[in-house]
Amino acid sequence: MDLLVAYESDPAGFNMATFLSKQMNKNDDGVFHGSNFDLVIIPTPAISADWLEEKYPYDGYVFLSKHAAESGDLALTCHSTGNFGDAMFGGFARQVAIPHPYRQKSYMKRLWEQRDLFSKFDITIEATHHGPTALNKPTLFIEIGTTEREWADTVLCENVAKVVLKEMSESPSKHDVAICFGGTHYPRKFNKELLEGDFALGTVVPKHGLDNMDSDLFDHIVERNNEAKFALVDWSGLGKSKQKIVEMISTSNLEMVKI
Repeated sequence: MDLLVAYESDPAGFNMATFLSKQMNKNDDGVFHGSNFDLVIIPTPAISADWLEEKYPYDGYVFLSKHAAESGDLALTCHSTGNFGDAMFGGFARQVAIPHPYRQKSYMKRLWEQRDLFSKFDITIEATHHGPTALNKPTLFIEIGTTEREWADTVLCENVAKVVLKEMSESPSKHDVAICFGGTHYPRKFNKELLEGDFALGTVVPKHGLDNMDSDLFDHIVERNNEAKFALVDWSGLGKSKQKIVEMISTSNLEMVKI
């Protein structure tokens, strides 16, 4: 069973959690219990919730959160967590969380099917970033962006929460899993593959994250993506790290697929 998690001072996460909690029973432990998933509202930021597993041991963790972007573009996003360099926003340096690839693909496809409700929004994954990174079960962020107006929009938050509710009430289908290398923070090619292709996606390392890649970090990412058998490569989006990444993949058990 997965645990949904929201930070009490995150307006988008809190609004989604409030809607979902109405369908659930709250016990003395402060956890809202449901038939297929549980929910907890925590007093500390979600990106720093590396402690969560000690208090709430579950099979996976799905965080409900706001999304912010300097561009101001409206977006509904979803991504795995991790840091390829320093830990600027929670988690630990040079550590990635275990992804939640089947759940991510299933949720994003459901969201895409409901895109008429969210016609003003980009529906996109993001490259792996921020914490928490140390949880030992699959971790996923579901986010509403991009400004306080959207975070406080209870109708919008409830509509997204309804997609979450449907998603969490069923087991996602399994797919071949790929670790992704290259591209931008909003990886258009990988997003298209997730929505239209056969792969589910694990850790997504954008071009700017490849600068930090060495054999130790690469091996760590492969270890945390223990279901992955493929390396999905944005061939035109690897930059100066192309040869380095190709060599690392060639020494692993991953099958490289260029897109």
